[in-house]
Amino acid sequence: MGTPPRNTPWDVDSSPRRLPIKAVATELSLPIHEIDTFKGWAPPIFPGGPINLIVAVSFGLFVPPRILNAAKYGGLNVHPSLLPDLRGPAPLHHVLLAGRTRTGVTLQTLHLKHFDHGVILKQTPAPGFEIPHPESCTVPELLDLVAPKGAEILMDGIRNGLFVPPVQDAGWRGSEGDEALIHATKIKPEDRHADWLNWTWKDISRRHRVLGPLWSRTLAVSNTPTESPIFQQRRVILTELEEVNSLKGCEAFSLVPGLPFVDSAQPIDRQQGRGLYVFTRDGKLIRIHQMKVEGEQNADGVRAALKARMLSDRTFQSGSGDFTPFHNPLQ
Repeated sequence: MGTPPRNTPWDVDSSPRRLPIKAVATELSLPIHEIDTFKGWAPPIFPGGPINLIVAVSFGLFVPPRILNAAKYGGLNVHPSLLPDLRGPAPLHHVLLAGRTRTGVTLQTLHLKHFDHGVILKQTPAPGFEIPHPESCTVPELLDLVAPKGAEILMDGIRNGLFVPPVQDAGWRGSEGDEALIHATKIKPEDRHADWLNWTWKDISRRHRVLGPLWSRTLAVSNTPTESPIFQQRRVILTELEEVNSLKGCEAFSLVPGLPFVDSAQPIDRQQGRGLYVFTRDGKLIRIHQMKVEGEQNADGVRAALKARMLSDRTFQSGSGDFTPFHNPLQ
């Protein structure tokens, strides 16, 4: 049993100690091997002979050829997509990020050199099954849907001996009108870095739902005894966002996507329920309800901005109210 990667398709938590397969193996008194690398490790030899089939599901290590070749029937893998679409370690994330409404599961052989390039033995018939409420579906919800389907296709494949040579390629072949194939790369922190100049509210909302809270950088005034303020860049995590109706008089801020502002003049009265807002590229007004500033606790957006001294001392007045912006747009 190896350590699954982060963003593994089957185990969102990715902690080896909480993997269901380990709990079941323990109950059945099966031997368990937890390894971080295959170097120096070989499969055990049992009284009945060596292992003749290897099964890898949500496994974070590449099974080397010496181990696959030592097994009579090689290896099997279950992948939660209609391969060759969404090859890679994060297919559930990428299918939702792409706004797809359907997906599937695939049973394939383990390739000797590459991830997700084995012979497709069985898969969900094209165009796949529907993703429930795709515009609000989360990765854990999609996982709950594909996990039992993956288990079923694996068990059927083993019972029917699909791994016994000569294996038959059951993969689908896309037509000219099909959507472009997606490479489901590993999710990295930079994928949650909000791009205010290029992302619409739909992009921001979808990434927040699929990947978790987005982050940006902005300027804050450092606590310093000197008379002249010293600015430093700090990271902010936008933990709770909501699209709201436009406020009268704040339209000018839509010209600078990513520039947060408070609907109040300085000094801001924290007791009057003022909000922290920002416009997206497509002119949608977003309220930042909760925000975590680097080095601080998660807090109400306005309170967090005030504590970190991110707000300018300038007030913009309109016929409908006063507005105080950040020192600069979120980056």
